Amino acid sequence: MVLQGKGRMSIRKDGKYFLYLPKSVVEDSAFPFELESSVRVMVLIDREAGKLLIMPLEADRPHRRKRR
Repeated sequence: MVLQGKGRMSIRKDGKYFLYLPKSVVEDSAFPFELESSVRVMVLIDREAGKLLIMPLEADRPHRRKRR
């Protein structure tokens, strides 16, 4: 079964875009993201299939500076 629901995409006055997802989709056990506050994602546009793909990125790892 495919998760589906109607969301909304909007633009703010400061020029940022937001994609709102339906609560029923996000709270489904098959939803591929673990959300606490925000999650970094990769966004791809498949022009041939006319699809927008959103994939979770690996967990952010702390950046380490090289010692001299």
